[in-house]
Amino acid sequence: MRNRFVVFLFFMSSFCFSQKEPNLSAFKTQKEKLQAWAEYCDEFLAVENYKQLRIVGKKGIQLTAKNDYKNLSLFNFYVGVSFDFGSETDSLSYYMEKSEQLGRKAKNTKRTIEALKIMLVSYKNYGSTFKRERVLRELQKVIDTSRNEFEKSKIIGEISDYYINIGQYEKGLQLKIDGLKGRKKHLSEGNYNDTINYGVQLVNISELYVTMGNPQKGLEYLTESEPFLAKYKEGVAAVHKDFISIYLKQPDLPKAEERYAKFKAFLKTVDLGDCFEYFIESNLLFSDYYLEKNQNAKALEYANYANSLVPKYASNFSKAQVNQMFGKIYLQQKDYSKALPFLQLAEPIIKEDSPEANSALQKLLADTYDGLGNKNLAYHHLKIYNELQEKLLAEKAKKNLAEMEAKYQNNAKKQEILNKNLQIDAANKQKYYFVGGLFLLTIIGGLLFYQSRKRKQTNQKLQLLNSELDEANKTKTRFFSILNHDLRGPVANLVFFLQLQKESPELLDEESIQRMQDKTMSGAENLLASMEDILQWSKSQMENFKPQPQQFQIATLFDDTKKHFSSVENIQFQFENPSNLTLVTDENYLKTIVRNLTGNAIKALVDVPHPMIIWKAFHENGNTFLSITDNGKGATDEEFKALYDEKEVSGIKSGLGLHLIRDLAKAIDCQIKVDSKLNEGTTITLKL
Repeated sequence: MRNRFVVFLFFMSSFCFSQKEPNLSAFKTQKEKLQAWAEYCDEFLAVENYKQLRIVGKKGIQLTAKNDYKNLSLFNFYVGVSFDFGSETDSLSYYMEKSEQLGRKAKNTKRTIEALKIMLVSYKNYGSTFKRERVLRELQKVIDTSRNEFEKSKIIGEISDYYINIGQYEKGLQLKIDGLKGRKKHLSEGNYNDTINYGVQLVNISELYVTMGNPQKGLEYLTESEPFLAKYKEGVAAVHKDFISIYLKQPDLPKAEERYAKFKAFLKTVDLGDCFEYFIESNLLFSDYYLEKNQNAKALEYANYANSLVPKYASNFSKAQVNQMFGKIYLQQKDYSKALPFLQLAEPIIKEDSPEANSALQKLLADTYDGLGNKNLAYHHLKIYNELQEKLLAEKAKKNLAEMEAKYQNNAKKQEILNKNLQIDAANKQKYYFVGGLFLLTIIGGLLFYQSRKRKQTNQKLQLLNSELDEANKTKTRFFSILNHDLRGPVANLVFFLQLQKESPELLDEESIQRMQDKTMSGAENLLASMEDILQWSKSQMENFKPQPQQFQIATLFDDTKKHFSSVENIQFQFENPSNLTLVTDENYLKTIVRNLTGNAIKALVDVPHPMIIWKAFHENGNTFLSITDNGKGATDEEFKALYDEKEVSGIKSGLGLHLIRDLAKAIDCQIKVDSKLNEGTTITLKL
């Protein structure tokens, strides 16, 4: 059962969406045409038709003059929001960055802020640490300078969600509570949306407290939220469900049943699918509660009630949750043949939801197949379960580290403020002494005044130095956030090898000692030269990018490569693809590999007469191959070792590091073969 935060979006409109393309020739001025086209884009945004929004947004860019920064910012914003936050964050970030830049040129503060808020969420997935911190600083400037308390509270909410997403729950929670203050001032105006949004924020804080293991505090905020959501039916249903969840966790079964009865009575007054979705989830909460107490009959009773609502009200995910619950119940009864069909029905939907939900389902499937005696499938699902658990533990460790760092920074900040206050107190005391001296003796007073001026100048210099030191610390923190992941392991391995050689030489034969000495020396010599590759590598390694396989033509790959290196002169390029082959793999991964192998080949052709690079695509024995051949000076096998040995961090220094090419190839199951002959040339073949 997933634990989700309540998120409500309100789209208010005074017209029906026709989604009929406007006839621009009917408008007299360019301003009227662009206004009509912007309203046309709004229609697709409101109904979340992002595919069409991207098309009309790009056309809006084409219709706009290059010096019309305001409308260019707007249409780039439309195109940006059409991309998916999870899988297309690079494109989303690109258009949002353009929207922000153009918004600043147009001095359109509102558009700039909207772009910054979207970019903050995008960078969380995209992994651009420096960009993310810049956006945080820009939004903080808005908070510090804006007089609009309501707008400030909304931005604080956005920043709060960012910190919650990266695991800094305490910081995110405090910001969310601070953001309530700005919203609360507007409640007296009686705006319906303001009241609802205030209640939603209270529910979000409640669920965050529950996530942090403080259900009692969560109960307080949930109770406070109820009157603010009284007129919003979906909100009422969500609150009922959250009350039931907290009471069952405490556990307080009578109160949970009392709230369940209220929820049931409330449903008689509405016929909204979302409300019944929350009721289905509430029944599953009871079913789970009784299942943990081995009261299978009661668990089945609530599951059956939830299932009776599925045909009319349930989404695909709710159906999957119900099926999973039936599978859990029958599995606990050891009725494996009855449990299996329900779990199989749930799997395609549940595995798309979250690693936590998928992990629980894979364990249920493994236990079920084990009970049926199918050891192969039991092992298969148990393996998936273990892999998911490893990822979840790594993510949890990452968030715990982020929380610890945040606490450390908070304590350091408090200490810094305390020190500054002490300095201020000391300075004030000195000022009083100086004033007293002025009254006593004019000459001494003048002398003290001169000293005071010198002290102020010194303090200004110290403040400047403190500012520079603070910026240096921030830079160091950003730097170590990358190096912590990518350099810690290699350095630790070097230390381990040295310790093993020093403390337990008897465990190693002469050959092993020599091999380890060679590796240690090679690693130490190449560590500095590998820094640039490691920093590039950290982007793909730290952000957990996953390949997205799809079918595409190799011709488009060759065309892209030809275009990318069109500025290269004096080198003859050939692209041979006589069968016009297609591939099913991640195009972007393969494109990066091809580009950088080409770049390495170009570097190998320096000072070579009649330089030539040949790319070939061919099919043999059921496999597709790509090969690149150059007539350069060639290289030794040792220079290409990083393509095969995962412990190697060195690579050809021109172009992208071979270790990165190796990892990208491994991610898409691409095998690399190198045939290089000195003074004859090199051929690198990719088997896909």
